[in-house]
Amino acid sequence: MAWGAIAYDSLSTLIVMRGTLTGQRYVDDILRPHVGPFLNGLPGAIFQQDNARPHTARVAQDFLRHFQTLPWPTRSPDLSPVVHVWDQLKRQMPSCHSVHDLDLAVQDL
Repeated sequence: MAWGAIAYDSLSTLIVMRGTLTGQRYVDDILRPHVGPFLNGLPGAIFQQDNARPHTARVAQDFLRHFQTLPWPTRSPDLSPVVHVWDQLKRQMPSCHSVHDLDLAVQDL
């Protein structure tokens, strides 16, 4: 799984994770170490995420109560500008034969 965030004039670190993303892993491995500092560096930022289970888990929602977030209506994938970034990334991806190769290719792009 790859995770990243974009803003008007900046982007977050790209995180590549193996295994299942639970709500707790989302908080421990993404929100606390990456999203919190990223949002704190962008005064007035509004965080947007979709309704994936880890995003809607109580532990994740509890963490995000300290930040301004944009509610995500159900069945609205077109609201996310990062979807277009992921689409471009997928179009440029070379064939990868291992998770390690995939990780390197994603980081390179």
